[in-house]
Amino acid sequence: MTVHLAETTLLDYSHPHIKQLIQERGWMRLPVKQQILQIYNYVRDDIQFGYNRADVIPASEILRDGYGQCNTKGILFMTLLRAAGIPCRMHGFTIHKELQKGAMKGWYYRLSPQEIVHSWVEVRYKDKWLNIEGFILDIPYLSKLQEKFADCPKGFCGYGAATDNLSNPAVYWDESDTYIQKEGIVQDFGIFDSPDEFFAVHRQNLGPLREAVFIHIVRHLMNRNVRKIRQGRAG
Repeated sequence: MTVHLAETTLLDYSHPHIKQLIQERGWMRLPVKQQILQIYNYVRDDIQFGYNRADVIPASEILRDGYGQCNTKGILFMTLLRAAGIPCRMHGFTIHKELQKGAMKGWYYRLSPQEIVHSWVEVRYKDKWLNIEGFILDIPYLSKLQEKFADCPKGFCGYGAATDNLSNPAVYWDESDTYIQKEGIVQDFGIFDSPDEFFAVHRQNLGPLREAVFIHIVRHLMNRNVRKIRQGRAG
């Protein structure tokens, strides 16, 4: 399990801000189940759903941003787990871009790749690996989605969610798997010991121009759309 507890460039749990957070929250004094639950809830809700400048940024930067998406929230989640001595690894995928529709609109939706690099975290608990993905959408945002689409069929794909039960998705951890984007998966890249290893092989290939447009324009538009939903405004 040593490899699944290792610090890496992205999982920078020796960073002073990461260490300060862990100390302030008192996670090291808790039983393992409570450690996982409280770290999970923190990443899900205290780190709001939103789009960082890139997937490949260290946990300390994600913590400073205060928001993230599947890949960046996963990096932070793994960092906090490993700091607490809980083994974890990354499972890589792609998801269909339709999952982002609503958060992503108009010309930037049309120009986005058909498949988007995605990941979830596998956590070692009671001698088995659990699939943990339900931390991506913070509950205030998810609740507004549920209100907005209360009359939709059970299957839902868009606004950062892909679930067969929007009214009651598996996002509350109770020693089991959690999911919120699983139904949007296209390709399965398998398991990786760390996000560093995963992103060294699988990264979103936008090209220099589209990457610059995403960093400086598109992600800000997407974050604006996400804020509108969270605030209960039309999206």
